[in-house]
Amino acid sequence: MKSGFVAVVGRPNVGKSTLVNALVGSKVAITSPRPQTTRSVVRGVLTSGDAQIVFLDTPGLHRPRTALGERLNRLVGGTLAEADAVVFVLDATQKIGPGDRLIAERLGEAGTTTVVAVNKVDLAADDAVVEHLAVAGEWDFDAYVPVSALHGENLQPIVDELVELLGEGPAYFPPGTVTDQPEEFLFGELIREQFLARLRDELPHSLAVVVDEIVEQDNGVVRIEARLVVERDSQKGIVIGAGGTLLKEAGSDARREIESLLGAQVFLDLRVRVEKDWQRRPGLIDRLGM
Repeated sequence: MKSGFVAVVGRPNVGKSTLVNALVGSKVAITSPRPQTTRSVVRGVLTSGDAQIVFLDTPGLHRPRTALGERLNRLVGGTLAEADAVVFVLDATQKIGPGDRLIAERLGEAGTTTVVAVNKVDLAADDAVVEHLAVAGEWDFDAYVPVSALHGENLQPIVDELVELLGEGPAYFPPGTVTDQPEEFLFGELIREQFLARLRDELPHSLAVVVDEIVEQDNGVVRIEARLVVERDSQKGIVIGAGGTLLKEAGSDARREIESLLGAQVFLDLRVRVEKDWQRRPGLIDRLGM
């Protein structure tokens, strides 16, 4: 069979996670308009016919300002070194900029098998899509596909191109597997997603979620204890909200997402903790699981 690991790369907010979810056909990565939503490599598995593609959703490459940012960029570099192929995602609603060109240069120098996906064509004018394809065509990669990840449009050509480009290999995961992420990671990300949708300014970058315990109780209810970690006392109050409203609202939506995933009733216990400037403390980043 054809198989391989395919890194999905690009600048922040070009739709990498949405594309991986659409290609796999299941939500394996959270999405948000906030930069640096993805903080680790998320694996999504697509098994189709005699082919298995393991997509590696990576953080957006950016100019780092913190130890966390530097670590995320190194994570992308390490993933590229281990991947059999790459899907390089461009945003059709934004001009191709220095960040895109830098990624293209790195991929070109490495000689990496690359499929360029021009995303968000549902939001862009036709001439903008054509311009992106023309400029990207100068990079001389293996294939170019205009897509709408949000609406699931024109995804099959990406799969077809990758199957053609990948070599023979084993099935890395059993049929039916869509991700290998542990429950603690998935639940923590679903919780963080709900807060990202509600928080503003710099606070989304300062929030981490750590799931400490998952216990199925005798009555069948799954109890999940999680910490919401912020960097300052003032942020703690914002995350909790007036009278605990934000914590309750985001927690309720996260609980429903997790219940849908588990097919069981969930009790979600959220607690907010301050770890001063955690993004700039490598040792603490390690302890938070990133």
